[in-house]
Amino acid sequence: MISFFSKKKYLIDLLEGFVDMHNHLLPGIDDGAKTVADSIELIKGFAEFGVQNFIATPHIMHNYYDNTPTTIQNALSLLQQEVKNNALDQVVIRASAEHMIDSNFETILADNQIMPMQKDHLLIEMSYLQRPINFDEAVVAVAHHRFFPILAHPERYNFLHGRTKKYGEFKQQGMFFQLNMLSLSEFYNKEVQKIAFKLLQEDMIDFIGSDVHNLEQLNALKKITIKEKTKTLLLPIIENTIERFK
Repeated sequence: MISFFSKKKYLIDLLEGFVDMHNHLLPGIDDGAKTVADSIELIKGFAEFGVQNFIATPHIMHNYYDNTPTTIQNALSLLQQEVKNNALDQVVIRASAEHMIDSNFETILADNQIMPMQKDHLLIEMSYLQRPINFDEAVVAVAHHRFFPILAHPERYNFLHGRTKKYGEFKQQGMFFQLNMLSLSEFYNKEVQKIAFKLLQEDMIDFIGSDVHNLEQLNALKKITIKEKTKTLLLPIIENTIERFK
């Protein structure tokens, strides 16, 4: 009897030369890497599958992670020096931020205390449980300041799972969508995975990022397997992410 076995396809096999535009590698300023040593361990782990270009995106979240361009730049400089100390010559690391739409967001936007990426893209997020009352006004303000809003991990907002038409409304507002790689598995939960694939199949995802905070998440990322049809959907998104953020 002949048995046919197909080699497993791993997500990380698609990531050689990828630019990870959403992660929490900067040490000690949010719920990501706690120390510079943690950051270096994560960077070395990414390098194992060919990812050496990063835009770090620590949280800016009022009363939780009150980061500013100064605190973020200080953490970036510290990590860049340690990258040199470890002779990681191929590693490129820049910094932006993941901006929570909260009561303070429009204030820091008006005061130019935000951290855009590529000068004109702004990564934003909101509560997983409910839409902020100022969300629409905040998105309008982002556009008024001539930034393109990128909604981080739209698949993870629990309050949208039963109201998927809202995703189309967000796209009509001019938002880009950034998918988390871990959402392609059951790492967060099955419902997040289901919505992730729905958004992929409906061609609503523009960019993809790891959103890795720690080694547990990086190790989970390494184990994600994908089907051929998923690969076909992901490749143009991966290529678009590299092209936009290289």
